[in-house]
Amino acid sequence: MILGIETSCDETSAGIVDEDGKVLANVVATQVDVHARYGGIVPEVASRQHVIDIRPVVTAALREADTDWDGIDAIAVTHGPGLAGSLIVGLNLAKGLSAATGIPLVGVNHLEGHIYAAWASLEPGPESSPRSGAQFAGYGRQLLDGVLAAGKSLMCLLVSGGHTELVLMRGVNRFELIGQTRDDAAGEAFDKVARVLGLRYPGGPEIQRVADGVSETEPISRAWMRGTHDFSFSGIKTAVLNRARREGIYPKPTSGASEELIASLAKAFQDSVVDVLVTKTVAAAEEFGCGAIVVAGGVAANGPLRDAFHEKSPVPVVIPPISLCTDNGAMIAMAGVRRYASGAKDGWSLDVEPGLRIGAGVPE
Repeated sequence: MILGIETSCDETSAGIVDEDGKVLANVVATQVDVHARYGGIVPEVASRQHVIDIRPVVTAALREADTDWDGIDAIAVTHGPGLAGSLIVGLNLAKGLSAATGIPLVGVNHLEGHIYAAWASLEPGPESSPRSGAQFAGYGRQLLDGVLAAGKSLMCLLVSGGHTELVLMRGVNRFELIGQTRDDAAGEAFDKVARVLGLRYPGGPEIQRVADGVSETEPISRAWMRGTHDFSFSGIKTAVLNRARREGIYPKPTSGASEELIASLAKAFQDSVVDVLVTKTVAAAEEFGCGAIVVAGGVAANGPLRDAFHEKSPVPVVIPPISLCTDNGAMIAMAGVRRYASGAKDGWSLDVEPGLRIGAGVPE
């Protein structure tokens, strides 16, 4: 079993995954309410809260998995990218635990962790829609490993508050970056647009909530960045801001600004982002001859995005269960399973890398 520790941003989490990818524990202490009053994450506040939460979270994960330190084969920990102060808390605890128990230490790239969440499996559950993301045990792992074993690549869309990237996965732990956002990440755009519309932080769930059930909207233009695999969401955000001003929603809603108008604008924004993400990812998968698509990261929890991928992709799409989309320890443990199995171990020189990237360079 691998223990995974995640403290890259504002979620303190520990997860335990066995060698078959089964999630035995996944404990998350969220800081959403702490940062909601500020409308975004305050790094110093986040790191202090991690210090408070990290030991109880790890203890709870061991209890949930019904194991002790003798049952843990390696300790995987996020060492980047992320907020430096937050990363330090998790890494220092992992080093201390490794030193005290003699259990090997494995550093994990947070972005690779999001991708490997698609390999993790929860207990089998009842049939459900693609939107819910309920996953029978082993389904994602078997499908994705089968694609790689057949010599085909996977197209991975990483979409979160801090990242929007297209990554070509050619094999286990072999990633190549082929596209990225040139300005705002998609999740960041959701948060900023929610603020414009007077909605709570985090913006993604709020925009989806108010947009649900809206049928017709005035479309917002898309930024296609033609000829590249890159993304741009700054222009969409500005278009929403300008329309909100025109309709009397921003900077402060007027008496004539209705909930219907806010919902319509939220739906138009969400439709635009979903359209761009799905269209460009599917096109990239076709260009590189990929056998399947992986969609990962916090924004992958968005229902319309999940539905659109399953409806429009000509190849299988694997999206982690919603509970494994946002930052969590189980995804770090899953990445640790793959890295440890390949012989990866880290020493005391392992340090935080706030700007750590994934798969630099364009594949041949």
